[in-house]
Amino acid sequence: MTKKAEKVKKRSAGLLLFRGAGDRNGADQGVEVLLGHMGGPLWERRDEGGWAIPKGEYGPEEAPMAAARREFTEEIGLPPPEGPYLPLGDVLLSSGKLVTIWAVRADLDPALMVPGTFRMEWPPGSGRVGEFPELDRVAWFTPEVAGTKLVKGQIPFLERLLGLVEG
Repeated sequence: MTKKAEKVKKRSAGLLLFRGAGDRNGADQGVEVLLGHMGGPLWERRDEGGWAIPKGEYGPEEAPMAAARREFTEEIGLPPPEGPYLPLGDVLLSSGKLVTIWAVRADLDPALMVPGTFRMEWPPGSGRVGEFPELDRVAWFTPEVAGTKLVKGQIPFLERLLGLVEG
């Protein structure tokens, strides 16, 4: 980890599920990844750049892998798949947050998702507090499509995964 990354105050960890496209129909057609569309009114009309790897923040008392597994359950509403977990490393986002992601081969039916929620004032300044899903839906994407859907700062994780599974 770089000296810059050591000074980071906010950290986030998550799991990137992947499967062979053939996992559904028998013939391997390449890889697909599971992404979640960010919930809440700020993201509801945004598709490109509005999807993310299921992840969340954790404090110094929690191990990154434990946080990744906990956050998966909180955001998706299902237990995290069992490993093996492939480390995809860290990315320091422009916001200053350090994100750590693991990939895991697993299949998941998006219809089974039961999202966690968060509360926020909406519209801003209105005094009304609403409850919104952390992720409003999840879906499987080919790497090409995922590259257009993912928030920009998380694209390196997709590239690293492809390097592992294709190389």
